[in-house]
Amino acid sequence: LQKILILLQVTLSVVVGKTLMILFPNAMKRYILKMGEKSRMNQNPKFSYENWGPTFFSFKYLQFVLKVKWKRLEDEAYEGQPAPNTPVVTLSGELRHLLDFMEDNRPLILNFGSCS
Repeated sequence: LQKILILLQVTLSVVVGKTLMILFPNAMKRYILKMGEKSRMNQNPKFSYENWGPTFFSFKYLQFVLKVKWKRLEDEAYEGQPAPNTPVVTLSGELRHLLDFMEDNRPLILNFGSCS
């Protein structure tokens, strides 16, 4: 049921977005560029709007967003329930799963951070 609701929500937003891009291309370009500022996509001079802007609200965009949202459904953690075995990529590029790093009865500690 959750997947169907996500499918409907994402499909509706893509249809509305694509329609607005056709009817109001300049306004949608400004809107997409404004969204790009948040992710700093606009700051790369070799990666112009023409490279990525038109891909918004395309069929590939729909597929990608659905894949990400559906995957996130599987990765939810609930108190008292087993931890999700989320796929991770090692520094060497190898695909593993989170619980692969468990050893005996030792706790697995996750440390998150960022560099900027």
